[in-house]
Amino acid sequence: MAFLAAILFFFIISSSVRVHSRETFACDTKDAATATLRFCQMSVPISKRVRDLVGRLTLPEKVSLLGNTAAAIPRLGIKGYEWWSEALHGVSNVGPGTKFGGVYPAATNFPQVITTVASFNASLWESIGRVVSNEARAMYNGGVGGLTYWSPNVNILRDPRWGRGQETPGEDPVVAGKYAASYVRGLQGNDRSRLKVAACCKHFTAYDLDNWNGVDRFHFNAKVSKQDIEDTFDVPFRMCVKEGNVASIMCSYNQVNGVPTCADPNLLKKTIRNQWGLNGYIVSDCDSVGVLYDTQHYTGTPEEAAAKSIKAGLDLDCGPFLGAHTIDAVKKNLLRESDIDNAVINTLTVQMRLGMFDGDIVGKPYGHLGPAHVCTPVHKGLALEAAHQGIVLLKNRGASLPLSRFHHRTVAVIGPNSDATVTMIGNYAGIACGYTSPLQGLTGYARTVHNKGCADVHCMDDRLFDGAVEAARGADATVLVMGLDQSIEAEFKDRNSLLLPGKQQELISRAARASKGPVILVLMSGGPIDVSFAEKDSKISAIVWAGYPGQEGGTAIADILFGGANPGGKLPMTWYPQDYLKNLPMTEMSMRPIKSKQIPGRTYRFYDGPVVYPFGHGLSYTRFTHNIADAPKVIPIAVRGRNGTVSGKSVRVTHARCNRLSLGVHVDIENVGSRDGTHTMLVFSAPPGGEWAPRKQLVAFERVHVAAGEKKRVQVNIHVCKYLSVVDRAGIRRIPIGDHGIHIGDETHTVSLQASTLGVIKS
Repeated sequence: MAFLAAILFFFIISSSVRVHSRETFACDTKDAATATLRFCQMSVPISKRVRDLVGRLTLPEKVSLLGNTAAAIPRLGIKGYEWWSEALHGVSNVGPGTKFGGVYPAATNFPQVITTVASFNASLWESIGRVVSNEARAMYNGGVGGLTYWSPNVNILRDPRWGRGQETPGEDPVVAGKYAASYVRGLQGNDRSRLKVAACCKHFTAYDLDNWNGVDRFHFNAKVSKQDIEDTFDVPFRMCVKEGNVASIMCSYNQVNGVPTCADPNLLKKTIRNQWGLNGYIVSDCDSVGVLYDTQHYTGTPEEAAAKSIKAGLDLDCGPFLGAHTIDAVKKNLLRESDIDNAVINTLTVQMRLGMFDGDIVGKPYGHLGPAHVCTPVHKGLALEAAHQGIVLLKNRGASLPLSRFHHRTVAVIGPNSDATVTMIGNYAGIACGYTSPLQGLTGYARTVHNKGCADVHCMDDRLFDGAVEAARGADATVLVMGLDQSIEAEFKDRNSLLLPGKQQELISRAARASKGPVILVLMSGGPIDVSFAEKDSKISAIVWAGYPGQEGGTAIADILFGGANPGGKLPMTWYPQDYLKNLPMTEMSMRPIKSKQIPGRTYRFYDGPVVYPFGHGLSYTRFTHNIADAPKVIPIAVRGRNGTVSGKSVRVTHARCNRLSLGVHVDIENVGSRDGTHTMLVFSAPPGGEWAPRKQLVAFERVHVAAGEKKRVQVNIHVCKYLSVVDRAGIRRIPIGDHGIHIGDETHTVSLQASTLGVIKS
């Protein structure tokens, strides 16, 4: 035993040594030439350390720091650094800054963002961020990862065809903003002066088209109104900066109203830096600066492109363009060295906040993290819980679900995604710790008969249908796992249709007709699918949307289908019928309907036509009721004079006394069913009528666990200026005066906002 203990002790010590295999990035205490330099002194404020370092750099050295692959500066003891790493829903190897192998073969892969957001659980989002940053720090310590992660993607899912919609927090700007702030806090930690890792909210702004009908993101000029910019596209980024204190914003490939976003001083310097107060750096999407010169022909020379981008507020170029052309831009007097200083100051400040100039990581915050802190049972458990919470029950005819282990002992498992593994983690993923496919998950509950029916999701023929139909005919229940994958929807791959690919619908219908027991349709996808046929088909008992449920997805799906978990997810996007796409090009950016063009409007906020499933739809195995127990009927708004109103109908937000101006609503939620469950309470506001106001808008959400027969009171506080305001055509945010309807399920409460003048200012 003593010998085994000694061996174990040696192994632990050896493992701990391997944890810290990274060379000291800068300020190595063993380097006498640099250890005493002012920028290496932790007792000196970071701002002064940065200024000291920048003052020591030559112009070529500064320029060598403007690209994602920043060069080493040996004379100052600074190593090279790769800025590009990704962590959309787990540490990823998409960027060159992170590599799996050795004692770091994998990382925890959580559900794709669109699935996790369906939980409407901000504390879960932050918890996932904390786990991801633990694993990221561990990999950095091991010399195989970076500390700057260009995640999350917080663009709005404006159009259901967008291939990258799966990466986003859905179609609602408030949900997207709350997700951004929550996930960023989890990644970065809560110390505003120091960073665990540096997150990045992307892609700013009005970016939601990759490659549709001959138009790609490199050539697209998004023509966007000031109104839509202010009340939709910019909201998540503003919340990411102001509430999440994110360390970086990434500008996008596209132009907005004729100007490339990465060369627009109104977007970068004026809005992000000055109005919102970004404490961090602005980075281009990869090769965006080259694109605005080579592809968009926005400038006549590469030096002009470099100068315009840096002067607009760009600090870091993902790509080689700035490194190649910035010195010549200075020589041609298009750019001052002080402009470059500003960019380098912003990136070096983030690196110092990360502790990269604090010497050896041993003994420093997070320096203890290593291989033992990656793919842990706790992390895998959180991935499973995230999938449980994000899966959405769309249909459940006659309480067909949950299935019974006693009555449904044999289950036919059919469909191209029935044995999916990599498909479950979506895009911008890494190497998962392991997978449980839907087939494997269901095998834990029943005897399974497996037949895919289609070779892949394209399902181009019916050659395999007969075997699948026979499997359904002989089973007690049939589970069809259908949908999409990255060959259908992905970066640079937008869809042209909302229907299931190929002959998937035919397979579903034939298997359903043959089945003697309940038929469950499970859909994997990032974007919405028109499954109207299945919703109307009485032979299809239940429909479940699993999104892309992550590495533990198969277990989660099986748990939901057999009642091991009670579904509580809600759709974070509208599911439109195929006809919605008629006369609606992806290039039409207007959120609001345009009658003259027969444009129907986008998202639940502005579209009131037929849907397959509405935003916020999701069923449970139990039943909840709401009762608004207490809420004010009148809220006075202190305004500085009549010029703060428009015809007495609205108050400009900047003219209102917004501090502590809150609507408190107390809601009793009762579980009147027979099962414990978690209820996602969505609170909507319907502002007074006005042609530029949304039909309704989400103003609060809360996820609450309620045991069977139990009642819980929940209080939500709605910030009036933030959430009950609307935006006029000039892009000015205003609070409509009059009656606002507060809608929670079937409950409605009316609150009247009334203006009272305190003085006079001009609008």
